[in-house]
Amino acid sequence: MLFVLSALAGNILCYMFVKFNFYSFPYLLFPKIESMPVMAITFSFPIMVLLSVRYSPEKWGWKIPFYWAIIHIGMFVETWALTNTELIRYNFKWDFWDSYTWWWIYFLVFEWIGGIIIPSDLRKPIHIKHLKFGRLGWAIIHFVLILTIFLGGYYLGSLK
Repeated sequence: MLFVLSALAGNILCYMFVKFNFYSFPYLLFPKIESMPVMAITFSFPIMVLLSVRYSPEKWGWKIPFYWAIIHIGMFVETWALTNTELIRYNFKWDFWDSYTWWWIYFLVFEWIGGIIIPSDLRKPIHIKHLKFGRLGWAIIHFVLILTIFLGGYYLGSLK
């Protein structure tokens, strides 16, 4: 159910943003039929939501850095596609910050919905001890955040 809700919400949001001309997808498999990559959105975002909800830490104080790293990875992929391919194009009044904001809204809403739908016995939250200073989870989160913040600054500084 979480997968289906996430896929519906992702496709509806993407469709609205495309129709409002915030961004576009110049190269599509069936351009006369679709205005966005429906299959990619239908599977990529819900899979990310399912994995995130399943493994997110129990306490909200630890969920924030967990989702922060996930969202930064997603924004890295989106920005890479924006700058190195022509798969996505930002249009009228849409920029990096708008995407970043909507990634946060989307994932936090589905963390909340997932908390309602998915019983705790079916979740496997990352234990907080793995996210504390000096542990592997801490290192991974900090590596992702430092690298993507640096690359985001480089990207914004390179805009003409």
